[in-house]
Amino acid sequence: MGYFQTYSNTYAPLKVLKAKYTEALQHTQIIGLVIGTRPDCINKEKLDYLQELSHKYFISVEYGVESCINRTLEHINRGHTYEQSVKAIEETAKRNIHTGAHIIFGLPGESRSEMIKEAAIISKLPISTVKFHQLQIVKDTAVAEEFRKTPELFYIFRLEEYIDFIIDFTERLNPDIMIERFTAEVPPRFLEAGGFGLLRTDQILHKIEKRMEERNTWQGRIFKS
Repeated sequence: MGYFQTYSNTYAPLKVLKAKYTEALQHTQIIGLVIGTRPDCINKEKLDYLQELSHKYFISVEYGVESCINRTLEHINRGHTYEQSVKAIEETAKRNIHTGAHIIFGLPGESRSEMIKEAAIISKLPISTVKFHQLQIVKDTAVAEEFRKTPELFYIFRLEEYIDFIIDFTERLNPDIMIERFTAEVPPRFLEAGGFGLLRTDQILHKIEKRMEERNTWQGRIFKS
């Protein structure tokens, strides 16, 4: 599988995208593409082309939704609204293209209860997969500067707190949506805040699974369609 992950991989004229995707698909061991992008970097022309490719290859488009709250998206200068995310996802899914979303927990100004409510919101989306990320504040960035000035705006999870939070969220999530990732990783030396030390993703996953067993719970346990 070819993974176009970094940056927005539909942010180019279609002619340029076709050349890049075709080059990847010509490799004998590549059977499809997973394309990470933004909801404001897609249009009908590009989706129609991806639909054509999906008749021969596995094609997945993952959108950086990040938050369902527009004031948050504006605050972090995301450049798109949640409604734009919904439209892009719906237009992709209706073409029978595998569709996914990314969500970040702990963005400035969002409370724990607001983040939990997003489970019901994204459960209504026609997505097949979702990837979750706890907010990690990288040194020498604009968000790091804001964090130093107003740390009270940020919800920085401790590991044990995040484990219980993500389980609470998962209990409310549509069980038809596959969770592909619960956490994100940045090397600790680059972080101002938000990391879980030297624990790797698989180690945290093990802790989440163990805690779910202790709580006797599962994805969608209290999901309401």
